[in-house]
Amino acid sequence: MKPSLFIAVSCTAALAANAQVNVTQKNNHLSRDGLYIDSAFTPGNATKLTRDMNFNGTVVGNVHAQPLYVESGSNGPMVIVVTASNNVYALHADTGVPIWSRTDIGPAVTSGLPCGNINPVGIIGTPVVDLASRSLFFDALIDGATKKHFIYSLNVDTGAINPGWPVDVNATATYNGTSFTSLVQNERAALGLVNGIVYVPYSGHAGDCGTYRGWVVGVRINNPASVTAWATSAIGRNLGPWRCRQ
Repeated sequence: MKPSLFIAVSCTAALAANAQVNVTQKNNHLSRDGLYIDSAFTPGNATKLTRDMNFNGTVVGNVHAQPLYVESGSNGPMVIVVTASNNVYALHADTGVPIWSRTDIGPAVTSGLPCGNINPVGIIGTPVVDLASRSLFFDALIDGATKKHFIYSLNVDTGAINPGWPVDVNATATYNGTSFTSLVQNERAALGLVNGIVYVPYSGHAGDCGTYRGWVVGVRINNPASVTAWATSAIGRNLGPWRCRQ
């Protein structure tokens, strides 16, 4: 897999003078309407943006998810990047040098799926960060004798896996007698965090093909053994706007 190169831009003093904003989820708010507002990013300031030649961040794998930004990292400001090859990186926001990385999550799926055209399939949906617990949450599809979705929680400052994680979605998610089957499900949409519960939406593989259902799985972040789930009643039924917001 060829590495992907991330190039950051630096801002003029007009932007730098403003307080930095942590970007901890898709579009930085739960509405998932595609709108992101930073008060410093005015049309006038946008014309003054220049490429930061000091930033050179290299990651391995295709990036489908939105990178996140944590200003208050213990080792400096971080850009969090996840890839479809199941790699996770915290890059120093000033230089692109890795603060930490995880390349041991498990192999992404490259064959054996019933349908779909994303290859490899690993971490696809945008993660979410909980600053209060200093935790990063994401879903990874991992290859093996049984292909499985796992929900992970990492320490955002060190990359260490938090106690009690990951959550095996196949083993824990059921709804009205229906069990979750990772083989036919993909996690393309962004994760959400509400009232101490991380919500992970699932639909089908690319093209909405196969016998998938729409699922939302909720895991209490301070008790990952507490898993709740909801699923559509019919196969081939997605979750409307949930499935579209990577």
